[in-house]
Amino acid sequence: MRKFIIGSRGSDLALWQAHHIQDLLHDLGCETEISIITTKGDRIQDLSFDKIEGKGFFTKEIEEALLNQTIDIAVHSHKDLETDQPTGLKIASIPGREDARDSLLIREDLASANDVFQLSKGAVVGTSSIRRKTQLLHHAPHLNVIDLRGNVPTRIQKLREKKYDAIVLAAAGLARLKVDLTGLRVIQLDPTIFVPAPAQGALGIQIREGDKELAAILAKTNDDQAQRHVEVERTLLNKLQGGCHLPFGAHCTGQLGDLSLHLAYARTPEEAMNYTHFKAENPEILLSKGMDWLTQINHG
Repeated sequence: MRKFIIGSRGSDLALWQAHHIQDLLHDLGCETEISIITTKGDRIQDLSFDKIEGKGFFTKEIEEALLNQTIDIAVHSHKDLETDQPTGLKIASIPGREDARDSLLIREDLASANDVFQLSKGAVVGTSSIRRKTQLLHHAPHLNVIDLRGNVPTRIQKLREKKYDAIVLAAAGLARLKVDLTGLRVIQLDPTIFVPAPAQGALGIQIREGDKELAAILAKTNDDQAQRHVEVERTLLNKLQGGCHLPFGAHCTGQLGDLSLHLAYARTPEEAMNYTHFKAENPEILLSKGMDWLTQINHG
C-alpha cells in the first residue's frame, strides 16, 4: 500500500482535523504524512469574508495541490467547501459529525441575565460570518456586531483583551481543540433558533475522482447519517449559489423515517431573517419542502 499525503491548512483546528483523519487511516493500516498549505483566507486577515474577492478562500490552494498530485487527501471543514466540486475531485468521506451549534462566548463581567443573549444594549459582538451577524441582530437589534478574524485561539485572546464584549464561534472547534475558556461565560445557542451553517461541525475528505484505492479505504471512515444530513443542508445552499456571502443557516437532524430540518434565510444582510422547520420521512421530501420555501422567499 502506498503512502498517502494529507493536505491541510496550518491553523490549530485544521491540523487537529488532519491528525484526526491521519489517526483513522493509521487504524486502517495506512502510512500517511501531513503537508501544510497556506490558503488565500489565511493570508488575508484584515478583511471580512464578504469583502474578499472570489470563492474557496480556505480551500482553493489545497484543491490545486490535490489536482497537481502533490497531495492525495484534502481535509476540510466541510462548510468551507464550494457546493460544486472542482472537475476531477470528489468527497470520499464525511466522518462522524461534531456538535453543529454556535457558541456565544461572553466576558464574565459583562454577562446580563435580562437579554436573549445575556448581553446588554450596545454590547460589542465579534464575528466574521454574515449568517451569524444577521441572526444576532434579528434576535437582539441593540447589539453592535463587528468583524472578527483569526484562528480560534486568536479570536478568544482578542475577547480576553477586551477588544470585544462577546464573540461567536463554532462549538465544534472549541470541543476539538479543548480550548481553555476560564473566566468566560459560554452559551450554546439553540440550533432551532440560531441556525448553524450548512455542514457546520462536519469534515469533508476530498480526493481525486480516479483514486479508487483511496476511495475504498476512506469509505470505511464515512458516517452515513452525517453524510445524509450534510447533503440535505448543502444541496439547499447550492440552490442559493451564495456561499458565505448569504445569511443562510440549515440544520438537519434525525434518522431515516423521522428527519427534521431547520432553516434560516434572508435574501440580503439588510433584510429580516426568515425561519422555518420541516419534518419528513426521507431526504427527498425534506429537500422539496426546503426548496419550495426558499423559492417563495426569493420571489416574495
